[in-house]
Amino acid sequence: MARSVRPVPQRTDEKHKPGKGTASEVQRTKAPAPLSEHRPARTTAKPSRPAGRPVGAKPPRPGAAARKATPRPKQPASAPGLERLQKILAHAGVASRRACEELMLEGRVQVNGVTITELGAKADPRRDSITLNLQPIQKEAPVYILVNKPKGYVTTVKDDQGRPTVMALLAGVEARVYPVGRLDFNSEGLLLMTNDGEMAQRLANPENHIPKIYLVKVHRNPRPETLDEMREGFRLDGRRLKPCGIELFDKQDNPWLKVTLIEGKNQQIRKMFAAVGHPVHKLRRIQFGPLDDPFLKPGEWRYLNPQELAALKSL
Repeated sequence: MARSVRPVPQRTDEKHKPGKGTASEVQRTKAPAPLSEHRPARTTAKPSRPAGRPVGAKPPRPGAAARKATPRPKQPASAPGLERLQKILAHAGVASRRACEELMLEGRVQVNGVTITELGAKADPRRDSITLNLQPIQKEAPVYILVNKPKGYVTTVKDDQGRPTVMALLAGVEARVYPVGRLDFNSEGLLLMTNDGEMAQRLANPENHIPKIYLVKVHRNPRPETLDEMREGFRLDGRRLKPCGIELFDKQDNPWLKVTLIEGKNQQIRKMFAAVGHPVHKLRRIQFGPLDDPFLKPGEWRYLNPQELAALKSL
């Protein structure tokens, strides 16, 4: 018995090429395809796969082409070597980064002869000509100095009233260093001085909670409940202070107290004890962060050792 051959439906999306296939195959392609009882006849041709899209790839989602066609605004790319101008100035020992921002806003900084007043401006310290008041800046190697400040010196680079500043203590130091934080005129103790503006800003920022420890001689003995109130943080000048550590260091009629602060408001310790009726007679800072040196005499200074510098950078 001869085996029946089922007709093959005609492909509408391909053209028959003459010269290929047998006569019977050509005849079969011209025969109409019967309708199946279980599958409806295809009324439209299957669309061919778009050129360029790999096999198995998903078609693009609706609207994707439109979104792709809409150009996005380009973000300015940072060229290698560019740094924020205030950071360059701080690293050059001009001042702290915040003070350098003020210099920029005052129009005192120039890059390649153009005055810069935008805080987001960048420059390349190796290629650009950067000047302060039209004088070139020079990038110095970082210097870190620990000073034991005596009474009678102002913690600043220059004093408008002509009082002696801590700069007078640094005989032989050529780097343009400046103090980190402050000790008032009548206070003494350890003070860090550097030309590293970035580190200075980080150490002076009260949000970083760098501990500072003081020995404070006050008038008469405060009551225990008074000290408890001060430890918890009471209101001073209209704001609540952060908690601080207070402990008895040397019991006398006018005792020495050991006070630890994690913030440094202007003359905070003197104002705190004056507010509770125990004014300060003497104040000496004995530790700044990880830095202490009981053998450093008032008026003396020294460079930080590698261990101290590593401790500072780890804060």
